[in-house]
Amino acid sequence: MKPVDLSLFGAKGAIVETADGKWGMVIDQDLCTGCQACVVACAMENNIGFVGEEDAGYGRSMHWIRIERFWEGEYPEVRMTPYMPMMCQQCGSAPCEPVCPAYATVHSESEQINLQVYNRCVGTRYCANNCPYQVRSFNWRDYTDDRVDDAIATLKNQYNPDVTVRRRGVMEKCTFCIQRIHRAQDQAKAEGRELQDGEFTTACAQACPTDAIVFGRLDDPNSRVSQLIRTRRGIHHLEELGTRPRVTYLPGGAS
Repeated sequence: MKPVDLSLFGAKGAIVETADGKWGMVIDQDLCTGCQACVVACAMENNIGFVGEEDAGYGRSMHWIRIERFWEGEYPEVRMTPYMPMMCQQCGSAPCEPVCPAYATVHSESEQINLQVYNRCVGTRYCANNCPYQVRSFNWRDYTDDRVDDAIATLKNQYNPDVTVRRRGVMEKCTFCIQRIHRAQDQAKAEGRELQDGEFTTACAQACPTDAIVFGRLDDPNSRVSQLIRTRRGIHHLEELGTRPRVTYLPGGAS
């Protein structure tokens, strides 16, 4: 049976306390300088493990967001493409969801976010194989266990208590900083008001020095995200696959 979004019917109260807000992101490639401040902020906010040089050499790096750039043209007329921050696109028709045998990769109908239920994940990695954006990371080892590496003991002091620390054999990915979403929702509910656009943002957007990443409510036509999508030429990465991403890119030269 398909879940029903009660907020569509004007329902209020605790039963739909998480039903408000369809979240999305806009990334302006004209403004992105590739500084990777977003990558660092994401790792700190979401307790992403420090893999180390050896595993990184095997392609086992742990990132929820990366900066992509490519080269186009033929020598000597070779030029670099604009920087493209790439994270989970929070697809409306996510290819990763139907292939998970443990139902660990699920879709939030209320918030329109792809969720990862860590304690259900059995590490088949089917979701990573089926993701066209290659934005899922697998914990090959217990990167957060100080019994494996003594240096990790001091790193535990920086962990975010609102985010689960993942263990070996678990897949993980960007969650649009859902812990910040819930914190802001709880605060608004405690004050008896609606959650306003701009009250909070994701770690990557907060750290971006050029304001290239904008996060907000897509269901609010007056939100900054909605206005950027309407007023400028936006694209969805690999849109031809029909995945219906929630991340819109404003390509270089669109200004």
